[in-house]
Amino acid sequence: MSVLVVGLNHKGAPLATLERVALVGDALDKLLHDVSRADDVAGALVLSTCNRVEIYAEVGKFHGAVAAICELLSRHSQVPQAELTQHLYVHYADRALQHMLTVACGLDSMVVGESQILGQLRQALRIARERGTLGPTLSALGSLALRAGKRAQSETRVGQAGANLVSVGLQTAARHLGADGAGGPATAAEPPSLAGLDVLVVGAGAMSGLTVASVARAGAASIVVANRTPQRAERLAASVGGRAADISGLADLIAAADLVVTCTGAADHVVTADMVRTALERRARDRVRPASRSSGSPSSPTVAILDLAMPRDVEPAAGDLPGVVLTDLAKLADEGQAVAEADDGGVSEVRRIIAEELAAHSSKSRAALVSPTVVALRAKAASVVDAELARLAGRVRGLDARAMDEVAKSMRRVTDKLLHDPTVRVKELAGAPGGDTYEDALRVLFDLDQATVQAVAQADAQLASWPPDAGDQSEKGDVR
Repeated sequence: MSVLVVGLNHKGAPLATLERVALVGDALDKLLHDVSRADDVAGALVLSTCNRVEIYAEVGKFHGAVAAICELLSRHSQVPQAELTQHLYVHYADRALQHMLTVACGLDSMVVGESQILGQLRQALRIARERGTLGPTLSALGSLALRAGKRAQSETRVGQAGANLVSVGLQTAARHLGADGAGGPATAAEPPSLAGLDVLVVGAGAMSGLTVASVARAGAASIVVANRTPQRAERLAASVGGRAADISGLADLIAAADLVVTCTGAADHVVTADMVRTALERRARDRVRPASRSSGSPSSPTVAILDLAMPRDVEPAAGDLPGVVLTDLAKLADEGQAVAEADDGGVSEVRRIIAEELAAHSSKSRAALVSPTVVALRAKAASVVDAELARLAGRVRGLDARAMDEVAKSMRRVTDKLLHDPTVRVKELAGAPGGDTYEDALRVLFDLDQATVQAVAQADAQLASWPPDAGDQSEKGDVR
């Protein structure tokens, strides 16, 4: 089985297309179920985030699996296949593994080096495992990708910069609002100043939690959290001394805000153009004025709206209203690229980590291929020893059981010592490029039965798939 990935992301697909393809909840479960049961597919996982939808699969045949996955993605997203395929990319075998590690390390994200993708990949692996669609190959490669991602975050300057969609989005919004300290790239060390600004956060999931914590650190004058589930809004608001509000009163809440950040995960628009227009009219009619800004200007917008959701929470027409600046994921992609270009050395460090992990995995995989041959060789040696012991017992009379046992132990020790160095050495050599020739030589030199070698390999594969891998549990946390 080889690994195949079929997907689309912000680099090759317009936001409107990503919005239509984005799948969550039951829709994602149904796609995962159908892909895992398609012809030529033995296992699957779906990674669906705010800027990508990717299907990873263990496949026996390339072309049949690609066709089946493309058809299923089109059917479940209701995007015509002819329209969808022009935005899709396909990676196979080693390229698919390299892509997974690149994604896990944040190099394929809107904000290069962001760490949220690790939690999203971990959740995708968990969902696939719980649904019974995660095969041993994908499970092992997923663990490898998570390890590479953790190294990228802990060992490189890209990870230490701490930029993510929220930090870059807040930096952009603060710049539009004329806030202090909003001129440079977004970093964890120097967050944008939101001093004197009233902030409304719509939603109470993981992305909203990161937003609330970030705006609190940035010194917002007030924080209001609105959500469909009041209890979650109350918990999140209380964590920073903010206030929870009923989402049904969004127009009034927007009227009292300088900055609105939305990230609900809803299927339809939560904030419409009419709602924003009503908010602006109420502000003008009632002379509602948000908290004074520390360094505002007459040209500053009345309200900045940051839409971090996929599908989008805010109707695009809201951004055309006078006094409104709307920033969505499409605009953040350019901002994220600017952050990445500010520290290319960090990106190079991450690429080195990916190369190291790929090389170690490749070496381990090549070495594993020779193991069935080594097992078959030892099995043949054991059978030769047993046959010779049986022949000796028939020809030599008068040896008691204890003496025969000592003879048997001596013969097995001699065999083990003779085989130890060559079998260890052949595993080492097999881990190097071209190492498969050593496995062939071993099989020919000792006249090993190919059927026996294959039987051992099949038994190893069955053992590897049971019990199911518990996965990487070293880090936990909700992700959007």
